[in-house]
Amino acid sequence: MLEFTKEKYPNLYGKRILFVCRETYSKPLWFLARDLKETNEVAAFYIMSAECTYNKCYYNEHTIFEWREKLPDVKLYDVADICEEFVEGIKRGDPSDQDYLDMLEKEYTHFKPLGLQLMASQENTKHYHYRKYWPVTTDAENKYWLELNYKNIIRILDEYKPELILDTDNAELQRTVLTEVAYKRGIPYATIEYSKYGYYKYPSFQNSCGIDPYFKELYDQAMELDEDGLSEEYAYIRDFRAKSSIMNKEFDGSVTSQYERTPLIKSMKIMLGKWNYFWNQDHTAKNIKRKKQSGMLYATTPEYLKYYLDVERIKRKLLVPNKYFENPVEGEKYVYMPLHLIPESSVFVKASFYVDELNLMEQISKSLPAGWKLYVKEHQAMLGERDLSFYKKAAELANVRVVQLNYYKDPKPWITKSLGVVTITGTAAYEAALMGKRSIVFGDVPFSLIDGITRIRSFEDLPDAIRAFGEVDNIHSAASYIHAVREAGNEVKIFYLMDEAEEIFAGRHKETEEFERELSVLLDFYEKGLENYYRWKAR
Repeated sequence: MLEFTKEKYPNLYGKRILFVCRETYSKPLWFLARDLKETNEVAAFYIMSAECTYNKCYYNEHTIFEWREKLPDVKLYDVADICEEFVEGIKRGDPSDQDYLDMLEKEYTHFKPLGLQLMASQENTKHYHYRKYWPVTTDAENKYWLELNYKNIIRILDEYKPELILDTDNAELQRTVLTEVAYKRGIPYATIEYSKYGYYKYPSFQNSCGIDPYFKELYDQAMELDEDGLSEEYAYIRDFRAKSSIMNKEFDGSVTSQYERTPLIKSMKIMLGKWNYFWNQDHTAKNIKRKKQSGMLYATTPEYLKYYLDVERIKRKLLVPNKYFENPVEGEKYVYMPLHLIPESSVFVKASFYVDELNLMEQISKSLPAGWKLYVKEHQAMLGERDLSFYKKAAELANVRVVQLNYYKDPKPWITKSLGVVTITGTAAYEAALMGKRSIVFGDVPFSLIDGITRIRSFEDLPDAIRAFGEVDNIHSAASYIHAVREAGNEVKIFYLMDEAEEIFAGRHKETEEFERELSVLLDFYEKGLENYYRWKAR
């Protein structure tokens, strides 16, 4: 059990808390709810259609069913009722209420208009990504689903009246809607913002949409310090610049750090595991009938399996010399553009206007000075997901090279040999800034505060921003950013917490002191965030 006292957690103690839950990210929150419900009123809101409507299966047995079966005294909310309402309503064509939508556009668009709110979910954005198991949705489906989610969330907040909302992620439409409704009602809604500085994360109170004002204030205060006041941060940056490998340790063991082909036998085992997973979901748990109700809410199994099979097949092809990727040319002047995992919230939530990476390449290509190249490198986690025609189309641009992603086994050589970095919202801009090199981003990520990172809001600004590439004396700004991150956040090992929680739920591990310690860090994270948030609000 966590040590949870009013003295240690004054902003969390004795409150009515709503946890926002989705799939793996909900698992650590189960343990917080278990321990906090002794002194707090707690509830959970499950936001994924399939997760809360499917019968118990591998997919949801250690998420929503852990709450239903082992925390029966915790109030659970979900989207099950509106899923049924959506299925029945959409049979009538376009059942949406235009007057209600007009009201939403007027009252609940502080952070984003409704069209951009819909960008938060891969279910409603098939036009922009390659996950073929989701269909292209109609305007009627999008409008009605948006309307139903607003009505559901407003009903939940009316009924439960939370004083705090706590979360661990920012993806999906329901979180975007909840951000708007919570803001209008003055309810603090804290979720995780990734700083890119080690394991450090800090709480965002606007679903990572833009830079939180309280964090900008902490950065401005840090900028007033001298080098002595930022001595630890200066030392960190100098050490970072001297390292041969700069990849964040948080990616160790993940697909992001994978540069070699998976052995064929392992790929076959992966596909067998997928088959067993979906057999359990469809036949053992008898969810196949529900999947036929709506392609938007419940992706069908054949498309899933075909997709995963293509991913494994194409991934093997692209991790060895191939006709789609080429090696860099020594001494060539180039701008480095690492691609993103698409769809992902760091792009679809943070940079909704700039999710079309092929279009971005085209705009950057025509903005480059003569003699410069654009080096485009695929994201390791995206291998196999993107249609191969994407790379062919990119290679048609005369000054673009789509480079072999495992030519180097670390981001540093790509960055140091480049003239500068262009990324939508990616870590490479932060890494370039710490090495004193200029970069361009297309979203309001927190590290865009660092001098030398240019936030582009119009393609017409690209030529000047690219011509400005080169070295930048920004160590004080970079140190101030790191100082602000330390002031705002904690070293939250969220992926460890999710993985270990799964092992505990499955009975393979016991709760350990290390696990409880990391849970306490997550609790400290929320407490510190609320303290900073309330201090900023009081000014």
